[in-house]
Amino acid sequence: MNANVGLLILRASTGLLMLIAHGWGKLINFSNIAPMFADPIGVGPSISLALAVFAEVFCSVAIIIGLKTRWATVPLIITMIVAVGIVHGSDPWAKKELGIMYMISFLVLFFTGPGKYSVDGIMGKQ
Repeated sequence: MNANVGLLILRASTGLLMLIAHGWGKLINFSNIAPMFADPIGVGPSISLALAVFAEVFCSVAIIIGLKTRWATVPLIITMIVAVGIVHGSDPWAKKELGIMYMISFLVLFFTGPGKYSVDGIMGKQ
């Protein structure tokens, strides 16, 4: 039981923090942000922003409720790799630390699954 409660806390807190602190502002200000958004993988700023919004909003919501949790972590892990390794690649450690912490949390969820207190757990698809 303790592991399942821990996974619930990890899922809900990390997902909510990503959604509120990073994704929501990008979503509601998409048209203002898009022209100046970084294009770290060369697909254009609007597409780069759309990919970030998909991960930080929609995948975060899936993780919060525990729906297709392992699949939902993949875009977030990739987003954090790009943020830490490319966007902030030459920045000091303090600028990369938060992205690394998010990445570690999402990696843990990828390997453990969501736990039984989740939509996946209720459906028996942990």
